[in-house]
Formats: sequence, structure tokens, C-alpha cells
Amino acid sequence: MFSSRPSLIITCLLAMLLFDAAILSANDTAQIDNSLVTRELSWESGHLVTKGVVNRLTSRQAAVSDGDEFALTIRLPDSSQDLRLSSSDFQVQSTTLSEDHLTLEVQLTGQTAPVDVVVRYVTKRNQPWLRKQLHITARKSLQLRKIEIEHLASADVYAPYRSDQMTSQGPAAWRPPLGQPLYTETSGMWWGVEFPAARNHVDDGNLVCGYLTQVDLSAGEMYASHMAAMGVADDPSFVKDAFLDYIDQTRARPLRLQTQYNSWFDYSRDVDADKFAASVRKVNKELVVDRNVPPLRVYAIDAGWQDITTDWTKVGVWPVNDKFAPGFQLSLEEVHRAKSSLGLWVSPGCLFGSQQAIPKMREAGWRALDPWMSMTGEHYMNALEDRLVELASHGVSYFKLDGVFGHLRTRNFDIEGFQGSEKMLNDAKYDEAKERYLSLGSERLIKIFDHMGEVNPDVYIVISNGAYLSPWWLQHVDAVWLINVGDHARGDGRNAQLAYRDGAYYQMASENADNTQFPLNSIFNHEPKKVSSDEEPEDFRRYLLMSLSRGTGFVELYLHTFSLSESDWDVLGEGMHWVHRMFPTFQRARMIGGNPMQGEVYGYTGWTDDLGYVSLHNPSDETQEFEITLDRNLGLPKLAVSQRRTYNVSSAIEEDQALMPKQATAGERCTIKLPPGAIRIVEFTAEQRTTQ
Repeated sequence: MFSSRPSLIITCLLAMLLFDAAILSANDTAQIDNSLVTRELSWESGHLVTKGVVNRLTSRQAAVSDGDEFALTIRLPDSSQDLRLSSSDFQVQSTTLSEDHLTLEVQLTGQTAPVDVVVRYVTKRNQPWLRKQLHITARKSLQLRKIEIEHLASADVYAPYRSDQMTSQGPAAWRPPLGQPLYTETSGMWWGVEFPAARNHVDDGNLVCGYLTQVDLSAGEMYASHMAAMGVADDPSFVKDAFLDYIDQTRARPLRLQTQYNSWFDYSRDVDADKFAASVRKVNKELVVDRNVPPLRVYAIDAGWQDITTDWTKVGVWPVNDKFAPGFQLSLEEVHRAKSSLGLWVSPGCLFGSQQAIPKMREAGWRALDPWMSMTGEHYMNALEDRLVELASHGVSYFKLDGVFGHLRTRNFDIEGFQGSEKMLNDAKYDEAKERYLSLGSERLIKIFDHMGEVNPDVYIVISNGAYLSPWWLQHVDAVWLINVGDHARGDGRNAQLAYRDGAYYQMASENADNTQFPLNSIFNHEPKKVSSDEEPEDFRRYLLMSLSRGTGFVELYLHTFSLSESDWDVLGEGMHWVHRMFPTFQRARMIGGNPMQGEVYGYTGWTDDLGYVSLHNPSDETQEFEITLDRNLGLPKLAVSQRRTYNVSSAIEEDQALMPKQATAGERCTIKLPPGAIRIVEFTAEQRTTQ
């Protein structure tokens, strides 16, 4: 009797295991489905895998198979080596699928390491993308080193971004391969992690979306990863459009036209409250009062307001010097009289004239690099957050954050054994350490940006020098610096200056260059500028319209305010009215044509359902012809092309009107002749359709 008890227990246990296995085998697959995209998951072997992803807009299935589904790289306390764990190292314990098939949670237990994971897939009805997240719980102390949220074998995935420069030294040599999406050739899908410092790449036929980190977990502590996202397009040829539509719908604040004045070209660091007030009054009178331009959203005080002589560890970082009233009270009153808001320049890394404040912070034990502040130093970054949030909650509505991870020529990295910007760090063998710092620093900055948005929902944040171009920044800020280009457009005359700046646009955006996936409507390009009256009004007009046609919603005026003539203000007013009228088209703005620095015709275009424009510039000294086709490749909406919509054609420049055809129809080709140095701004207004 006693001897039979163990057999009974074993028999019961076996029965329970067989029962659990039967439940798993009966429900060993699930689909996340929202009518536009479907993802099928399986765990029939006890290991989680994606069996298929279907683009319901095209009825095409992504060529994905097997792969690791996800992977974690950890480091245990007693080891100096990293350990990589994939989904095959975890056993599925349970799954929960919502009745509407919009959410799936899969709970897994680590078999080879003390880690448990919940993988969460989520989407919304009629939303052309879905998300995935890992919740990672340590069973004993460990450090997370790398998180690969997606790891799928794929036959048709590719990375559109074509550059890889993560240098510490070198002018215009800053193109980290971070925060860029992946696309698929035939199924029309995009993939990536919703984090600017993520590395989404193709590795030996595998689609990998992940990021480096350095998170210490104690036993029982949980870490939630950044979200990965994937979405679908109605045509593989226009997957970039679908991706940028997703960015537009998920950005921190809706895209808006942000018109501003900036004090830098007027006064440099010599700005004070009286000078700033005089410029506010002058700009407001000339543009808003006299020429009926809508009030500028912001008047910004650039560098020169900060007190760098005091001990920031005692008085707080970024204190106001005695050139301005405490709390900028007088400046706030002045901009409010102009029906506007106040903006400020701040350098997170303490660059551009703010380095004098660093020694005292270093002496106090705050983390400083050579020559700037670390973006992961606890004391300084906490103080920076407190100050920026305070300013945002007390009336400052715009922040130009200049000098994040460095500037045009030098970048800084917080890496053990280095001071920060040694040329030795250009070596690719340090890329992992540099990337980890960028990841941790970006996470810290994002927390600050999000906090600023919480206290001031109308805030407008620009990250400038030392930033890098990832569209996922726009889930936290409003515009990003063009990078790899100087503040001042170089060249003798407007023709050369346009070619210089637009050459940087070409390098950034062209499929034949970096092919950066970033919306032109959210680029900070440091133009337009007007610092004298020594040019003909027509030359200024063409430069101004060409500059504005780049399609950014961030229009900051760099002026020598009291050097401009009446005709200069007239032209500037015309340009501001034009950008207000055409701004809706900027949502789909794109660059067209060739390389400006090679003398090739190039331009920009943007469209809504009823309005569009094409700008063209011939930077060479020879007459050239340029052909355009009014189709989706040019940015026309799909419906306008399918309906062969007819447009009335005009020009923003009156004297060019006679050169334009009266009408054009979607699908047609148009050839435009451009003499040397010529600029054309062509507008298209949909002909009103009559109903029978």
C-alpha cells in the first residue's frame, strides 16, 4: 500500500502534464488581425515563432520564416562575458488572446538563464500597423545589454539607409546608422523600433530590430522594452509614404507651421532684453501690422542669456544673466504684446560659449567629458530636466537644444577609459561602446522632452547640432537639425548658397546618397536669412521662395532686422503669406531631381488632394530642361492620379506666369526649360468638379 503511493503521484502528474500539453496543442497558434495587417504566431513546439505576416491592403505575405522571434543579451554578476538568449531558450507557459484579436500576450520562462519574458503584440482596428513589446523579469540579479525585439528570417527585407559614420572627429562625418526603418521589397511592409537609437538592420538574411542598453535588474524586477512596430503600404513602391504617414500620426504633437524670429543674426551673444524687445517690435510691425502676416508663433532669444560665471551646482543650471529680467519677465511681456510666445536657445552639452560653467560642475563631481557634459551624468541631467521643465511651465514655448552629442566637427562619447572626443574613437572597433552611449543618452533626453511636453502641451522642441536624424525623434520633439552642414550657407551669391544647403538636403534625402528616411516637413535648416539690402528684390524673392519650398514647417527668420529696406520687408511678407497658404502641402514634401553640387536641376514638391507645388532650381551656368510626371512618384495622392485630376497652373512669381501652361492633368508629363541660375515656383490648384 505504501509502496504504491509514489506510482499514484507520478501517474497523476503525468496526467496533468498530458492535459496541459493537450491544451497547448489545441491552441498552439494565434493571429493578431485588424483587417489591414495580420500576424500569425505559433508555439506548437513550446517555442514562440512568427509563422506569417500578411499585408491585407495588397493580400501579399511577407517572406518571413523561423528566425529567433526575439533575443536578449544579458550579463550575469559573476561573469565578464555576455550571454545571448533567443526565443528557443524560453518555454511558452501561457497565452492570452483578446476576443477582438487585437492583443496577444505570451508568457515564457527561461530554460537556460534566470529570465522570464512576456511578449505583447497589440494593434488597433483599421490601423495599418501593429506593435510588439517585451516585458523582461529577472529571477536573479543580472544586466540587460542588448534587446532584439524582432529577429525574423526574411528573404525580401532591405535597409534603405545607406550610411554608417559614427565618428568623434571630422567635419560633416556624422551619420549613425540608428533609428532608420527596414522595408520589404515585395510585400510592402516597414519595420523598426520606436526609439531613435535603435539599430534596425539586415543581418545575414535576418530582419533585426533592437537596441543596446545597460539596465541592471534585481531579482523580481521587470523592464519593459521600447516598442517595435511594423506596418503596411498599399503598394511596395510607396512603402516610404506609408511609413511617413505612420510617423505623422504618432508624433508628439501634430505637425504645425512654426514661424519664428531668432536673435542670433541680429546680435549674436550681445543680445539683451532691450535689443530683443526692439527687434520684436520691429518685426511685428513690418510683417504682422503693416503686411497682414499672421502673428509669428515665437520670438527666440539665442545664445547670450545664460549666466556662465556662477556655480551651477549651487544656483541651478542655466541661470539668467543680468542682461534680462528675472524669469525673462520683460521679454515675456513684449512677445505677448505681439500675440506671440518666447523661445530660448539652450545647449544640453554646454557647448557654444557655455563651457565656462563646466569646471565648477566637474569639481563638484558632476559627470563631465572633454570638453562638454555627459548626456548620461545623473547630477547634471537631473538638474537640466528640472530647469527645462521649469522654463516650459513658466511661459517658454520653444527650445532650440543646440549641442546634444557634439557639433559639426566633433562628437562626444562617455566611454570608460576615454575623455570623450579623442580621434582614436573614430575607429569602428569602438562603435558598440559609442552606440551604447548614444542609446543611454537618447533615453535620458527623451525623458526630459516628454516631461516638457507634459507641463506645456504647446511646446515646440528642436534638437540641433550633435543630434542625428531618426524619424522616431518626432515622437518626442518637433524638428531635427539637417546635420553635416554649417549654420551659414556658403557661397558667393544666392545661387551658390542655395546649392550648398540643398546639396546637404540631397546627401541626406536622395536615394542615390544617404537615403535618410525622415520627413522634410520637420527639418531645421537654419534658413531663410536676410542680413543686408544689397541685392535686387527679385533675387531675394526667388531665393526666399526656393528656401521655403523645401517644405519644412519650421520657418525661423534670421535677420539683420534694422538693415532691411521697405522692399525687403515686402518680399519677406510675400514669402510668409506663401508659406501659410502652401503649408498643408508640406505634409508630403519631398526632394526631386539631381545633385545641386554637380550643377544638376533639382527641386521640391508637395501635395494635398486639391493643391500642390513644384519648385525647380538650375544651379549651373547652362540652360537645362527638366521633365516631371504628375503621378504618385511626385507625391500626388493616389485618388488624384486614378481620377486623372485636372489642375490650374500658376506661378508664385508673377513675371513667370506667361511661361506656365494654363492647365495640367494627373498622369501627364511636363517639360520645363530653365536658363542658368533660374528658379521656378509652379503651383497646381485642382479644378473644381461640377456635380450633375
